[in-house]
Amino acid sequence: MRGIDFIGNIALVKFSRETKSAEKKKFAQDILAQNHQVTTVLEKSDKIKGRLRTPTSKYVAGVKTKEALYKENGCQFRLNIDTCYFSPRLANERHEMAEMINAKESVLVLFAGVAPFSIVIAKTKKPKRVVSVELGKIPSKYAEENVKRNKVDVEVIQGDVRRILPKMKEKFDRIVMARPNLVDSFLDVSYPRIKKGGIIHYYGFYPEKDKDKLIELIVTEAKRAKKKIKITGISEAGDIGVRAFRYRVDIKVLS
Repeated sequence: MRGIDFIGNIALVKFSRETKSAEKKKFAQDILAQNHQVTTVLEKSDKIKGRLRTPTSKYVAGVKTKEALYKENGCQFRLNIDTCYFSPRLANERHEMAEMINAKESVLVLFAGVAPFSIVIAKTKKPKRVVSVELGKIPSKYAEENVKRNKVDVEVIQGDVRRILPKMKEKFDRIVMARPNLVDSFLDVSYPRIKKGGIIHYYGFYPEKDKDKLIELIVTEAKRAKKKIKITGISEAGDIGVRAFRYRVDIKVLS
């Protein structure tokens, strides 16, 4: 066994290649016996599917379902494990993000998935406006359901960030770029949507030794967008490998 995530009623287990089928079954049954909230155990695969970067999973034990109901930060989220990217390990990050926001702000969340960042922000701080943009049709449907479930005011937009943002006229006080591990930074379409004095929270995936390349990318894209910026913080928001991290860079746009 190499790792386990508990997503509500589902335990998602990463087994080592050497683990035999009988051992997987035994381990899964132990999880079910020891964790009463867990009704399903799935095996996480190394394979990542499509543009949405969703992992595949295989049934091991318990109720045969891929749908989870997960709770964090006083919010509830329903999602399908195989069709929606979701990380319970970002619960603290979502809480920290919400704590940065005040009620007067307008917030744009990109690559929003089933809307965990958007909903935690809306529920915790009740800013004047929250817009949640997600490419996937299925995650967007779950996002709409989750908005209703949590009784928050969040506008859900389904579509490609690269196509939607250039059509927007509205500018925001804060942009959360909760992007998956993609080559495209999307900063070129994000910078024009931030107000003067606003904050962009950019997530990038880099080995520790290449962290300077992340800052270089952000500064270069700002120059191309004719924006003057100040990096106010950089923090680790989870590891993705040996000495490699999901970094959050806080960018204040000065002009």
